[in-house]
Amino acid sequence: MSSDIDFEDAGPNQAISVSELNQHLKAVVEGTFPPMWVAGEVSDVSRPRSGHLYFTLKDDDSQIRAVMWRSVASKLRFDLENGQSLLCFGGLEIYTVRGSYQIVVRKAEPRGVGALQVAFEKLKAKLNAEGLFSLERKQPLPSHPRRVGLITSPSGAAVHDFLVSARRRMLDAEIFVIPAQVQGPGAAETIERGLLAASMIRPKLDVVIVTRGGGSLEDLWTFNEERVVRAIASCPIPTVSAVGHEVDVTLSDLVADVRALTPTDAATRVFPDRGATVGRVTELESRMHRAMMQQTQQRKMLLASLSRHPALNKPMEMVHLRSRLLDELDQRAKQAIQRRLDHGKASVGKLAATLSALSPLSTLARGYSVTLNEAGQTIHDASTLSPGDQLRTIVEDGEIRSTVDEVKR
Repeated sequence: MSSDIDFEDAGPNQAISVSELNQHLKAVVEGTFPPMWVAGEVSDVSRPRSGHLYFTLKDDDSQIRAVMWRSVASKLRFDLENGQSLLCFGGLEIYTVRGSYQIVVRKAEPRGVGALQVAFEKLKAKLNAEGLFSLERKQPLPSHPRRVGLITSPSGAAVHDFLVSARRRMLDAEIFVIPAQVQGPGAAETIERGLLAASMIRPKLDVVIVTRGGGSLEDLWTFNEERVVRAIASCPIPTVSAVGHEVDVTLSDLVADVRALTPTDAATRVFPDRGATVGRVTELESRMHRAMMQQTQQRKMLLASLSRHPALNKPMEMVHLRSRLLDELDQRAKQAIQRRLDHGKASVGKLAATLSALSPLSTLARGYSVTLNEAGQTIHDASTLSPGDQLRTIVEDGEIRSTVDEVKR
């Protein structure tokens, strides 16, 4: 249809179709209004399986339909929700099938807060809920690291600033620069690979530093990527994050074991001050020297005291003294043994006299005798005997055998 037709002079025979009218309107509207920013409140959000987003932008008096194609919706850094105040950039479009117009959104930001900031806060809350930022999981840095890994761009200012500061402080350490892209597409993957490579270096590194210079939120966004934050959290080596300037705070700063304000500050936190270390060593050397002198002096005094001891000064005198004491003890032992023997002899003589007085032999010596029957039993009662019994009579110097002829009671 030609755009120069005079609709006012056309008669009924020149009527146009609805499709032609909508096509004409589409050409006029889309050619008249350039892409623009439109502010409104989101409602009627629809998310079909195609991945496109359909919603309505409205204010207190009016509304307009909006569409965000999948190519744009997939890159959105926040969730689109009903009631959200939104800034949309796009162009007007006539949807000829229904004769309605809509805005095709090419870019969207929450009103009042940038999209990156919203994404930052959302991911921060998620990771914080998982405990990735808790102090309990953070590792302390070694006091004197000997092997340090630096993950950054080799051509950036950060590596220069770090090495200059480190050279003024460290005494003897190895620094391994692990190349990584710190900005733009694919940067997060290179940093993740750098952390994995750092954990595989042998001998093991003492500290790993992830760093880059300053920049805008967009420039530093790589260090807010979830894969980078999780890679730092899972690194078995103590980590330091030194991203941007002092005012910049990234999620990498929050998850790392230590946050440094700048690459230069990272060197001061990782390496002890050279002057302080040298002074400390000098002080320890002086203290050790004084302690050694004191110990030496004490040992000299102890040796002098020992040299005056009789055991070392007159060693044979103590031998003679002990020998004399041994002789005295031997004599006293002999005397004690003799006294015990004499006492024992007297006791035995006394007991022998007592036993002798009680012995039957003493009775026999006085003229008495003992009569026994054939069984060897002593005869106490004559009634136990009968004529013809054989008897044995024991006297002092022998034994008499006899036969019983008669028993008298």
